[in-house]
Amino acid sequence: MQRRTFLKGTIATSTLAIVVSAGMLSPRTVLAAWPKSAFEAKTVEDALNSLLGNAQTTPSADIKIKAPDIAENGAVVPVTITTSITGIESISIVAMKNGNPLAANFIMTNNTKGFISTRIKMGKTSDVVAIVKAGGKSHAARKNIKVTIGGCGG
Repeated sequence: MQRRTFLKGTIATSTLAIVVSAGMLSPRTVLAAWPKSAFEAKTVEDALNSLLGNAQTTPSADIKIKAPDIAENGAVVPVTITTSITGIESISIVAMKNGNPLAANFIMTNNTKGFISTRIKMGKTSDVVAIVKAGGKSHAARKNIKVTIGGCGG
């Protein structure tokens, strides 16, 4: 190992340890903006009202959902959302018939491409709705996914 690399690593580790011990970096700070009430909501309307301020969305052909037509295991349903909408603020995924319908919410930064890929749990066959918030408006697209084995306690 080179001396310079070793010293850089030691200094970085020491600085991080000081910041953490001083309480300047904590999970509480990172999770402060987590929309707990939206994820705990039992209805789609309550989740969207809590997350976006209202449940009104406009259908958009500029949002594409890539997901299997039939998910053999609802515990791990791969979902990819792409959009050409500019000025994206967030991308959310809602599984309409889940006990807690909000499956995911991604806050996007400026100049971020409209792309996310994740896995969600689905309790039963239902529509999956992708909601893209941009310019203060909410745009949506939906896809029906048939679930053969439920992933939410089913």
